Amino acid sequence: QVQLVESGGGLVQAGGSLRLSCAASGSIFSVKFMGWYRQAPGKAREWVASISSSSGNTDYADSVKGRFSISRDNAKNTVYLQMNSLKPEDTAVYYCDARDWGGTDYWGQGTQVTVSS
Repeated sequence: QVQLVESGGGLVQAGGSLRLSCAASGSIFSVKFMGWYRQAPGKAREWVASISSSSGNTDYADSVKGRFSISRDNAKNTVYLQMNSLKPEDTAVYYCDARDWGGTDYWGQGTQVTVSS
């Protein structure tokens, strides 16, 4: 089991920045990827970014590429999502995800990000 706790959401004006954090605990050794997803009202949850636990390789959705950056601090078992040049369409609940080597996903409780125009 992996437990995830997100923090760092809030209200920001368009063009601003926020940094989300996701603190992981439990069976950290079993995690293959960690990532961020988001869900806007009335829309399906969509993948935003991910980082490999072993290589540190990162990947991004086209909609956030060049604006968002995912990183990790292994000593703190924490993954971050730095969000710059935010747009109103980035407004959503952001969820942290940990996927283990067996393909099981663990989710955080979500944190609200609201970007005003």
